[in-house]
Amino acid sequence: MSSILKVLGGAALSAALIVGGVAARAETLTDALIAAYKNSHLLDQNRAVLRAADEDVSRAVSALRPIIDFTLSGRYQENNNRSVSPGYSTSAAAELTAQLTLYDGGNNRLAIDAARESVLATRAALVGVEQDVLLSAVRAYMDVFRGVQNVTLAENNVRLISQQLRATEDRFEVGEVTRTDVSLAQSRLAASRSNLVAAQGNLAVARESYKRAIGRYPGALSGIPRLPALPQGVDPSRAIAVKTHPDIIRAQHNVTVAELNLGRAKAAMRPSIAASAGVSALDGGAQSGSVGLSVNQRIYQGGGLYAAERQARAGVEQARAGLLQTVRLVKEEVGNAWANLAVARAQLTATENQIAAAQLAFEGTSEEARLGARTTLDVLDAEQELLDARTARVQAEANQYVAIYQVLSSMGLLTVEHLGLGIPTYDPRAYYNAVSNAPAKSIQGKQLDKVLERIGRN
Repeated sequence: MSSILKVLGGAALSAALIVGGVAARAETLTDALIAAYKNSHLLDQNRAVLRAADEDVSRAVSALRPIIDFTLSGRYQENNNRSVSPGYSTSAAAELTAQLTLYDGGNNRLAIDAARESVLATRAALVGVEQDVLLSAVRAYMDVFRGVQNVTLAENNVRLISQQLRATEDRFEVGEVTRTDVSLAQSRLAASRSNLVAAQGNLAVARESYKRAIGRYPGALSGIPRLPALPQGVDPSRAIAVKTHPDIIRAQHNVTVAELNLGRAKAAMRPSIAASAGVSALDGGAQSGSVGLSVNQRIYQGGGLYAAERQARAGVEQARAGLLQTVRLVKEEVGNAWANLAVARAQLTATENQIAAAQLAFEGTSEEARLGARTTLDVLDAEQELLDARTARVQAEANQYVAIYQVLSSMGLLTVEHLGLGIPTYDPRAYYNAVSNAPAKSIQGKQLDKVLERIGRN
């Protein structure tokens, strides 16, 4: 048991620092949100996914440009045929060829547009990840704050019951109470110490969750933060969510991608025209050049082209249905968030009334017990009622703050920009602008390297 108390001692010390205050600056919820945004590996992972999607645009653009190949070949041949003089021969050749697609039914242009829409969908997904990261930070902050308050309440309860036990033992010595009253006080003291250990353990768990969400262990917390502003009810929130929620925006772009892919399936049935040119040189000095123009039309592929078109049509239907379903889910999420907030607010009000009544009951019971009208058990029960009421209030207060930020998240507004955290944010357009025109490394490599370095610093 002593080893467990030593392990939990760090959490108890943190609780003492947070409640009592220290000289260092207390950490606010804003500080936690900023740290979570800067330290999130999940955001880093999805930013890399977005940069990979940006490269799809670059690859699609490159399909409109000529393909240039250079070939250098050499040959050595040894003749061992008895019918002719033995010997060997060597030859070398160099060839430079270029090929350019002049017309492909619009397939490459549609591929560029589809890649750009995929980039926009991936950007929306990144905003969704940002919301999840910030909401996890809010939960982690409030869990630690709640854990600290519960440890403080449990410590106060242990001190109070210890005082009651000493008073009961004194009254037992003079014959005012029985041994049963002393045993009851001893039992409650043991239970309160057990509750304290449990509260310290919960705080230790909350600290670990905080480190995972924020990137470091919590220091001294500043307390309950200021509540962010919300719309006036569910319907205005739903109207905002339909316009701003990243899941809906992503689904909208996915519909556009599916429609463009249908156009590409149709374009695959059209003819394509390509131009080619080449020049070659042999080691003997002979040179040759050529130009060409080819027209290609696939007439039959066993029904594969029509199957691809039907598949693309099904993809459009799937994307449109997915958009409608996403809108419905987002609206449900907004309604649930507001319902949770209403419950948390009602519970907070109820627990405040409960605390006031339990405080009066405890004070009255203690006075009546001093006069002999109440038993020790009555006093201990009243103390437990007061402790339960205060614990419930701490839980309701934490629930209220999490519910408020859940409302913001359900509307798509739980972002660094909307919260006004005042820090530089990741700019997804910087990398896109650097690679969207498919730059050659030898020409624009330095510019791209600067963009990557800037992204790394952010």
